[in-house]
Amino acid sequence: MDARKGNIYEILNGNKQFLIPVYQRFYSWDVDQCKRLWNDIATMQKKGKSGHFVGSIVNIAEQAMPTGVQKYMIIDGQQRMTTLTLLLLALRDYVLDHPEDTSVNAHRIDGMLLKNEYESGDERYKILLTETDREILIRLVERKPIHPDTRSRLLDNYRFFAGKIADKELTLTEIWNSIGKLQIVNITLDREVDDAQAIFESLNSTGKELSESDLIRNYVLMGLEPSEQSFVYEHLWRPMEQLFVYETQSTVMDAFFRHYLTMKTARIPKQGRVYEEFKRYHLNCEFSTIRELCQDLFKFAKYYTDIVFKRSHDIDLKRRYEDIVDLRMEVSYPFLMKVHNDCKEGVITDAELKEILNLCISYVLRRGICDIPTNSLNKTFATFKNAVRPDDYMNSVKAFFILQDTYKEFPDDDKFAAAFVSRDIYNMRARNYILSRLENYQNKAPIVVENYTIEHIMPQNKNLSAEWQKDLGSNWREVQKKYVNTIGNLTLTAYNSEMSDRPFMEKMNMTGGFKESALRLNKYVICFSEWNEEHIQERAKKLAEKAEKIWPYPELTDAELAPYQSEAKPTQKYSLETYDTNAFTRMLFESLDKRIMNLSPAVKKEYKKLYVAYKLDTNFVDIVFQKQRLRISINMKFSDVNDPDGICRDITGLGLWGNGDVEVFMEHQDELDKVMGIVEQSYNAQAD
Repeated sequence: MDARKGNIYEILNGNKQFLIPVYQRFYSWDVDQCKRLWNDIATMQKKGKSGHFVGSIVNIAEQAMPTGVQKYMIIDGQQRMTTLTLLLLALRDYVLDHPEDTSVNAHRIDGMLLKNEYESGDERYKILLTETDREILIRLVERKPIHPDTRSRLLDNYRFFAGKIADKELTLTEIWNSIGKLQIVNITLDREVDDAQAIFESLNSTGKELSESDLIRNYVLMGLEPSEQSFVYEHLWRPMEQLFVYETQSTVMDAFFRHYLTMKTARIPKQGRVYEEFKRYHLNCEFSTIRELCQDLFKFAKYYTDIVFKRSHDIDLKRRYEDIVDLRMEVSYPFLMKVHNDCKEGVITDAELKEILNLCISYVLRRGICDIPTNSLNKTFATFKNAVRPDDYMNSVKAFFILQDTYKEFPDDDKFAAAFVSRDIYNMRARNYILSRLENYQNKAPIVVENYTIEHIMPQNKNLSAEWQKDLGSNWREVQKKYVNTIGNLTLTAYNSEMSDRPFMEKMNMTGGFKESALRLNKYVICFSEWNEEHIQERAKKLAEKAEKIWPYPELTDAELAPYQSEAKPTQKYSLETYDTNAFTRMLFESLDKRIMNLSPAVKKEYKKLYVAYKLDTNFVDIVFQKQRLRISINMKFSDVNDPDGICRDITGLGLWGNGDVEVFMEHQDELDKVMGIVEQSYNAQAD
């Protein structure tokens, strides 16, 4: 390894070329980062500083040639090196366009820092970027026209620097001198001695410099032989990247890798640990080569991006994708990718794929209407594939849904309908989606809900007019409070501001009012001359009946469900009366029990033979009754607990009743808050 301090002039000068390998990300610095660089330059110049450190460049020297261009492969520092090149380009172009100012030599910049003047072809350029970036930078260097619709950070940043130079905050000489004062450490690795991958990971160990998907791409491609690297990149990796929308590519690709690993391993990688999990998966995966792994990634990225970006020539499938995106069902993506692949391989039909998507949509929507906490959904979908039987695919999927209980349940029609008519739909995130689907169900000419706004038939205004008070009756305040935001009182209109708080019959007969509306949601409304509690309830009931069809409950006969039901085993029923308690320990237990159950509606309490268990997916705390105190078992590693009061004991390997490696005692009521501080840590570890 050879490390030298210098500046961009020294680094670029000479018959050299710096190459960006195919596994590197595209140029990604935005204008804000260029503003910071410019401000550093301006501040350095105005304060008379002798220099300013801007970072390092790490490269590997290619085999030296007796003649021609010495090439260096950049493994870190592409962004700052390219940005400085854009600044030099803007400076050169300003001088060429203003020949009267001779303080800076444009030809010197061109021949010494941008081009290898006597070379031809690609070797003519000091920096050779990847793919689309390459062509744009070459056109900037050669001053060739670029299509005005071209979108590129290279162009954005070049224009920023050009504007700053034209503003004349600094003279051309000051800019030239200041660029030379920017200090860079240029590190050149020895290919035979230095481990480029290890050095790369060390440089990016915080995960902030590169995204998870950037790190994964470098890991996958860096170690391949040049010919295999080019093939995998050009035929698999680059086509996969192009499936993602450019503006959000990094973020959405990061999410894809997390969902892909969840699908493959049935475990959900923690945010910020996806790269590490990917490396672990690669070492133990079913693929013998990187090419095979990338083929699999490409395949599943196609399923994933079809859903995320709602792409399909099949109108019915596209609508289901729209529903999934509208409901923000990201937690379901690992399972949905598997289902799409099973359909592609002929395990299920297109019709069965659509039915499964419908059931997943119904599951999420019904749970939302019934206000069941969502914190278990990611784990439910992560492990769903384990319940699928290839030889009885559809029935196994339906049985899985039907047999979910407590906080994982799929609400049946009775629970769903009861919640649907009483739920505050207006303040739900999915309100527009719900009204849109109710309106467009079996509608051959569906409306675009974005062209409408939500209308409260009975107004929200607490100061209702005399006409409305008369319609609603003497208890109008209670009626308004109970029903104003429920589905029976909500509709769509293009005349929301005109309707405002008008009396019902004015809303009915005005221009654009309910009577003129072609919306299906208003068919029931126009049958009446007044609007009251009875009509709101009846309309809600009718909409709930439609909702049951739009978001159906899975159906299986008893015979079809039977193979998936565990045989009923006679079990001992335990209760609080089972335990040896007294008035004091009961009092301690009741106060602690109340606090634990209030953590979330998803918490499930079970009375076991020897202890009381509280669980989400599994036990997070267990309580054992003792003579004058409660022994509390916390299901965490002792090293993971934050115990500022020193109340925890390490019971690793002691084999005591309960789950986990942490023990806490509660002997007095005033210890409740401290104990709950430990219990909540265990709860949060499962809920995340």
